[in-house]
Amino acid sequence: MRSFFKRALMLLMVGTMLTGQGCTKGPDSQTIAASQPQELKIWAVIDDADQFMPLIQAYQQAHPHITISYKRFRLEEYEDVLLNYMAEDRGPDIFLIHNTWVGKYQSKIVPMPAYTQMVYKFVTGSVTSRKETLELRNEKSVTLRDLKERYPDTVYKDVTRRINTAEPGQPTFYEDKIFALPISVDTLAMYVNKDMLNAAGIPTIPTSWDRFQATMNRLVKVDTNGEILQAGAAMGEADNVERASDLLSALMMQNLTQMVDEYGNPTFALLPEALSGTRNELPSVQALRFYMDFSNENKNVYSWNSSMPNSFDAFVQGRLAYFFGYSYHLPLIKARAPKLNLAISKLPQIDGNQVVNYANYWVWTVSKKSKYPETAWNFINYLAQPDNEKAFLDAAKRPPANKALIEDYLEDEELGVFASQILTAQSWYRGADADAAEQAMLDLINEAKLQPEEKWQSLMRVTQEKVAQTLMSKEY
Repeated sequence: MRSFFKRALMLLMVGTMLTGQGCTKGPDSQTIAASQPQELKIWAVIDDADQFMPLIQAYQQAHPHITISYKRFRLEEYEDVLLNYMAEDRGPDIFLIHNTWVGKYQSKIVPMPAYTQMVYKFVTGSVTSRKETLELRNEKSVTLRDLKERYPDTVYKDVTRRINTAEPGQPTFYEDKIFALPISVDTLAMYVNKDMLNAAGIPTIPTSWDRFQATMNRLVKVDTNGEILQAGAAMGEADNVERASDLLSALMMQNLTQMVDEYGNPTFALLPEALSGTRNELPSVQALRFYMDFSNENKNVYSWNSSMPNSFDAFVQGRLAYFFGYSYHLPLIKARAPKLNLAISKLPQIDGNQVVNYANYWVWTVSKKSKYPETAWNFINYLAQPDNEKAFLDAAKRPPANKALIEDYLEDEELGVFASQILTAQSWYRGADADAAEQAMLDLINEAKLQPEEKWQSLMRVTQEKVAQTLMSKEY
């Protein structure tokens, strides 16, 4: 009995403190339980804590019982640390993963709930009669319909998974669940050294691959020994081309290759049904040939080889006219080459074909081992609100994820091109090992250098099988 009164007294004291002096009715037990101290750990790469801190502070002010810590890691160490700490139950509540990692981490993620229950604090009265009131709210999360309406099409495919949601002992029931949410979507674009184009008498930046090819013989400079002094495009290689697998994938998709079927199985070594009877060669092989020509010294577009430096290094050194990269490359370019006469242009397209761009982005998710999964998902939903997303984007200099914000960035000198490509951006890999799938694409490029072209269709089938083997989930 004595312990009962002690607990009751403690609850009463807590209720008095939470609702303010002189309040005659305290919050109910559910509100009190929900207002107990909570600590959320956020782990990320790329963006500094300063870019999130105003949003974190505003969230904590509305929910004073919640404390949020943010830690940024170097990309090269991030996954090792993340997986090790998760294995020891010391990992974060909220963490950032690449859009192609959702399948890999699916077993470690708690899907987004339909609603989250949150306590808000309100202060009323004057300085002398200050009153704090708590209010418990059920807040609706982003829905599947919201995901389709608010984000580019690729996001729904990338961040949802169909899972069995039936209770134990009940009939199987499969439905789509949201496993992550982005607040920025990046796209592959073309950085241009304007001085090189001006010197070569090229008045306009090419927007089609045909016109892009036509500029090569005016840009490429080779010495008497055949060494490339100035390159037009960094293409045709795997190991010294930044994001080579992304660029090759973009070319394949632009050339009407169906990369995967509706279940995520790779199909890029198959002739799409829509092209049956119109092409004798796989569109993926045609795209591979286009890419490889730039490192073939017997071709008019020869511009690159294995002895060249990394494409990013060549660009900032003033040895490369066109560099294919993302918005995150821009501050790196400015830091390395502040005087470079730079332009950013859309990824060239195939004349007459549907516009296809390539998406590469990061998404926020919640650990299955979090003590506070509802709170964690509530915070991610809070970040994804348009005003909050824009506050982050402006601080971090990133293109948006929410379609409602795209027009705000179309005229931005640095982000406009990336924003303009979001609605047509696609990604395709949704398996369990994105690194292995990427390596398979790079191996394809390297093998194509060694094999005659008549063997490339067979190489494409081998690559497809390699990618298919990465679809099954592993235990990390």
